Amino acid sequence: MRRFNASDAGFDQAFAAFLDERRGQPEAVDAAAADIIEQVKVRGIDALLELALRFDKVELTAETLRVSAEEIEAGAAACEPEVRAAIAFAAARIRSYHARQRPADQRWTDDTGTTLGWRWGALEAVGVYVPGGRAAYPSTVLMNAVPAQVAGVERIAMVTPPGKLQPAVLAAAKEAGITEIWRVGGAQAVAALAYGAGPIRPVDKIVGPGNAFVTAAKRRVYGVVGIDALAGPSEIVVVADARNDPDWIAADLLSQAEHDPAAQSILITDDAGFAQAVAQAVEGQLKTLATGKDAAASWRDHGAVILAPLDRAVALVDAIAPEHVEFAMDDPHRLADAVRHAGAIFIGRRTPEAIGDYVAGSNHVLPTSRAARFSSGLSLYDFLKRTSIVECTEASFAILGPHTVALAEAEGLPAHARSAAIRLNARRDG
Repeated sequence: MRRFNASDAGFDQAFAAFLDERRGQPEAVDAAAADIIEQVKVRGIDALLELALRFDKVELTAETLRVSAEEIEAGAAACEPEVRAAIAFAAARIRSYHARQRPADQRWTDDTGTTLGWRWGALEAVGVYVPGGRAAYPSTVLMNAVPAQVAGVERIAMVTPPGKLQPAVLAAAKEAGITEIWRVGGAQAVAALAYGAGPIRPVDKIVGPGNAFVTAAKRRVYGVVGIDALAGPSEIVVVADARNDPDWIAADLLSQAEHDPAAQSILITDDAGFAQAVAQAVEGQLKTLATGKDAAASWRDHGAVILAPLDRAVALVDAIAPEHVEFAMDDPHRLADAVRHAGAIFIGRRTPEAIGDYVAGSNHVLPTSRAARFSSGLSLYDFLKRTSIVECTEASFAILGPHTVALAEAEGLPAHARSAAIRLNARRDG
């Protein structure tokens, strides 16, 4: 964990160097992902089955690749009642939040008599990647699939690494209305969704987080399909005054550190004694945390405590452009409302980031690695596309046509010019 004091000489340079440190994927990952994609693209399901045996040590067939309806029902039923209730509670809030994002179609006639507008329509097919491995992520299912469902996507295909499917994940899939689940993970799952493989039909867009190989594969197939974003290691910034309980703030910092050794947790405070108390609380909690190994590595290698006047916190947050930022302080809106670059903002002492991960209703798929400077979190808009509408009358075309000809000729595109001029001449001849 690094310590910075904004009043020290050289702070700006040291802080900038800290932000520039690489936490991304090794270059070798991209080459491996490219090879896997090519195998699936060329050999289809045969490659999928071989890769499942090679990487996941699971022997699959074309028949067992898909999770059956009976397995989904049985798995959902096996989920603990309190977890099923929490899944339903979260899904309802996510559904309500994203339904409010629905944009309106527009159509109007301007002063030339030309009708203009746009209409929104849902994507036809979306693939949702749900990580497997050591943990079950029902929240990932809900955050990616429920907005797609609300948008009106006709087909939602879920992929997840082969192995035991956790009841909570299947319960979340059922809650989100997913009936198509495939036992395939890694870069090969992304390739199968992009190009198709055996019974897996291609989709139009792939969403959902994954490891470095999944991220590299998504980058590779972008253009063949759409993607949500290139997920990097998780991040949190906590801006806190000394009136907080150090244990609360330490828990918030570790809530992201436990995701990955490359995750980043940063505390900004104006009180040196409080900063020390939080750092001590972090060390104490690490001793009893089941995910302590990864969290300790994250805090050691990428964590930071910044001592600075709180009025300077907005500029620091904007420079970091974090995935998550909390304002745990008196009058938090004063600073929170001024932040320009953050994936999600959590306001007040009783609004930990974990609430946003699960049940607030907002989406937890957020920009990382400073991408909050130019992008937003997953939303209903990711599952919609906008189509422009133009309709000219004879009278309005007579106004727009000559300007079209002039601009087309200026650009050296005679067929464009003729396309308009021929109609103008026909009108004159008539």
